[in-house]
Amino acid sequence: MTDQPPAVERELESHDAFTPRDDGDGHQLETTVFETIVTADEGQGKRDGKFHVTISVPTLSAATNDDAGPSVDQIVEDGWFETLERRLEDTFSLAHTSTHEAPTLERGSDEVRVILEYVAWDAGEGVEDAKTLIEYVEGTYAQGIVPGYEYEGEAAALLENAQSQGQQAADGNGESGGMPM
Repeated sequence: MTDQPPAVERELESHDAFTPRDDGDGHQLETTVFETIVTADEGQGKRDGKFHVTISVPTLSAATNDDAGPSVDQIVEDGWFETLERRLEDTFSLAHTSTHEAPTLERGSDEVRVILEYVAWDAGEGVEDAKTLIEYVEGTYAQGIVPGYEYEGEAAALLENAQSQGQQAADGNGESGGMPM
């Protein structure tokens, strides 16, 4: 298990949305479809910790089912990634912390790793920020799903969840639901 500041470890352990990762490397958020890693180091001075959050999301081409439809052209893939990068520049606008690094995106052939690092004065706020930031990345990814392709894996799950929520809204109040834009 990764050694984390005791206050951060207590907050992660007591939070109902986080569980220890099977590999012993930090915690994962259970409310997202993506693989996540949340760890923290000792903070300087009165700060409770320096948080490290990694969210692994599939590239657009890795999320599509080539057998069921058209494959993703490189220009579409590049445009999708550039848009994701721009949209994630505002990630920390929802966080309690004001001490953070700019989001880093590491692009591989099948996966994009979104890396967020920030300092929390309070362990509880730091853990809540981790949840909020991960869910922001998930929502931003969902907004960037390009129509016209057949999706699988996490992207398909996000689309299914959005359609289900849209249907529940339509059933509950008679208004049209649908997929997010």
